[in-house]
Amino acid sequence: MACFVVPGAEAVVVTAAYFVAKKREQKLELLKLDNTARYETAEPRITWSKRLGWLLALLWGGVLLLAFEHFWHGEVVPFPPFLTAMSSPEDTAEMLAEMGSVGVSMAVTVTAVWGLICAVAEAKVRKLRTALKKNAA
Repeated sequence: MACFVVPGAEAVVVTAAYFVAKKREQKLELLKLDNTARYETAEPRITWSKRLGWLLALLWGGVLLLAFEHFWHGEVVPFPPFLTAMSSPEDTAEMLAEMGSVGVSMAVTVTAVWGLICAVAEAKVRKLRTALKKNAA
């Protein structure tokens, strides 16, 4: 009924974190450019905004797909109360229980998959750094 709301809320929070991380990284990059007296070779790395961008793609993609699916089945309507489960107290209780079980488990699963993706990517970058250091020596 409304299981997509929980990952949607997570997606909103992660979107805010993404923009904060992006702005911080841009400031750090400007500081590096201002300090041109010291030229340092950049090491390969994956920025936090890039990682959060991956999580955003996973979360928003799932939320939009599930919202469309619920709309298709008539569980979400374009007029108030928007969620048909909110029309009666019994349905609302069932909807909240579904959000607590299915919605939370979906959000946790997507975040765990993202964590695995980040771990694999970091391992590959670490391997690349090692190879570059061997070639430089």
